[in-house]
This record gives sequence, C-alpha cells and structure tokens, in this order.
Amino acid sequence: METNRLSAEMQDILISQMTKEAEAAQIYLALGVWADDQGYGGIANFLYRHAQEERNHMTKIMGYILERGGRPQIQAIAAPPSDPSTLTECFQRVFKHEVDNTEAIYRIVNLAMEQKDWATWNFAQWFVKEQIEEEKLALELIDKLKIAGGDRASDESLFALDSSLEGMPDDVPLAREATADDPK
Repeated sequence: METNRLSAEMQDILISQMTKEAEAAQIYLALGVWADDQGYGGIANFLYRHAQEERNHMTKIMGYILERGGRPQIQAIAAPPSDPSTLTECFQRVFKHEVDNTEAIYRIVNLAMEQKDWATWNFAQWFVKEQIEEEKLALELIDKLKIAGGDRASDESLFALDSSLEGMPDDVPLAREATADDPK
C-alpha cells in the first residue's frame, strides 16, 4: 500500500524548497561573516540569527514531508555569492532573497491548490505569513540604512544602526514550535 500522501511533483517542489532554505542559511551566514569582518557585530549577529531561522525552515519542511509519508532528500547547495561591497548592497541582497523565497512559496501554494492537496496548502500558509514578515523586516533594514545616510552614513549613524540590530533578541524560535497564528 502506498503511504506517501504527497504527489511526486509536490514532494519534488518541497525538496526544492528545503534546498532553497539551506542555501538561504548559507547566504545569511556568509553575509554575517562579511558584516562581522567589517566591524558590524550587531548586523552580523542579526544575519547569523536569520541563518539559523532558515535552517529551522528547512527542518520544518523536512518534517512535513516525513509526516506525509514522503522521503526528503538532502541536496547539494550552491556556494554563496561573493561578498557585498557596501551595507546597501548587503541589505538589498537580503530583500531580493526574501522576495525570491516568497515566489517559491507561492509556487508551492499554487501547486497545492491545483492538486487539491489541502494539507500542503494549509502547511504552506505558515510560510506565506512568515514571508510577509521577512519581506517587511528586509525593507525596514533598507529604510533604516537610508535614514542613517545610506553608503554616505556617518560613523555615528552606522554605529547606532549596528547597535540597534545587536539589541534585538538572540533567541531563534524553533520552526516546529511555530503555528500560523504564532509564527514566532
């Protein structure tokens, strides 16, 4: 008896998203290392926390595939892109990455609707809500940097921005504990 409740196409797109989340973790980690090397410990800490959050998202998807009787596959990931040259470029990469990830989540939602796979559709709603928050956070980073003066920001403004990000909570919630109503 077949126990996998996911279509082959759905399992493949979920595995692809797992890989995308793993790549995102590496991208955030690489950006964090760059920021740390530039002396922006608070920004680095912020990016390191997001790297862990992306790994949690990967694990959440992996667990869902297993719960539905599927078999997740761990795939190779691409190396992160080269270092940014400015904080503006760093924060723009964060935003672009989140928008790309949102589009990938929408592909899962669309396939779930097409296949009338309501369990996966419901599961994906957590990620839809999460991506709204992630895009907003990325836009806030860009806005804060603009207010500080962008690439021409004073050392004092950059210090204040770095300190504000450093002051954010360090705990990264575990994805398995999150719900659609409480994604944190």
